[in-house]
Amino acid sequence: MSPTRPLLQADAVSRQFSIRSGMFRPRSTLHAVNGVDLAVERGAVLGIVGESGCGKSTLARMLLGLTPPTDGAVRLDGQDIRSLDRRALARRVQPIFQDPYSSLNPRRSIASIVSLPLEVHGIDNPRQHKAIEMLERVGLPPRLAHNTPGQLSGGQRQRVAIARALVMHPEIVICDEPTSALDVSVQAQIMNLLMDLRREFNLTYVFISHNLAVVEHIATHVAVMYLGRVVESAATAQLFHDPRHPYTQALLASVLTPEPGLGIPDMGLGLSFPDPLRPPPGCPFHPRCQHAMAQCKTERPALADREHTLVACHLYPLPPSSPTGANPS
Repeated sequence: MSPTRPLLQADAVSRQFSIRSGMFRPRSTLHAVNGVDLAVERGAVLGIVGESGCGKSTLARMLLGLTPPTDGAVRLDGQDIRSLDRRALARRVQPIFQDPYSSLNPRRSIASIVSLPLEVHGIDNPRQHKAIEMLERVGLPPRLAHNTPGQLSGGQRQRVAIARALVMHPEIVICDEPTSALDVSVQAQIMNLLMDLRREFNLTYVFISHNLAVVEHIATHVAVMYLGRVVESAATAQLFHDPRHPYTQALLASVLTPEPGLGIPDMGLGLSFPDPLRPPPGCPFHPRCQHAMAQCKTERPALADREHTLVACHLYPLPPSSPTGANPS
């Protein structure tokens, strides 16, 4: 039996930007995403984690078709999304962004915001009913349908954003930091809502977050990004139980404990962050790695399978006959 084709796949996708830091300075090339392979099976939740500036949001925009890749391809059910009509792609893939206030039109009513995708796609009857039905499904009372976003709390606005994303019943939802702008108690409510909706509508999520506890809670598979590359990828339980890459280990060690006496954890990464316009040679993490070897400074490790975990690290050498692999999700 042939393996199941992933629902959403990124094949060696890269995105470069031309940056000028001053009027009279030459332009530099920023490799925001650099040769990323990802695969998401239908019904799965892929969590993508990493520090700010590692390329997570740029990758999300490429998966949505909002930003074309410089190299590589994003495929939906095996088809390059660049060959799909914009509306056809939007019917199947929808976003939930980080800040619901900036992603919602402040002049529109809540009902018109949620029903706008139906209007764009020519679904006229019964548009208002479908919008109110979806608002109720995300936990908002119908009486709020004629309010504007400015009259709602942050948690309520994010529920509106979720309702708008789901009103067309997409297959895939790209969640870019959907809870980071919310209070902790509201984050938990939104997370539980997303999990309930996933089961009800058989959704596939790509979930981008800084919050490792949130990712552990919702994701079935996790990819760790550093300076535009995936450095480790594994099933969630495997990655949190046995992280391989030193960067992944540092991220997990950074989680604050509720015990005040234990203080702030020391990740061993220092206070500096490499300049993404001038990434270091070899392994991009080696200047911050406590286990760096001479090989790390000259040779970039390939992302390859090391006992059920894809990891790009010279600490785990491959047998001579072992090929590198793409990310199974």
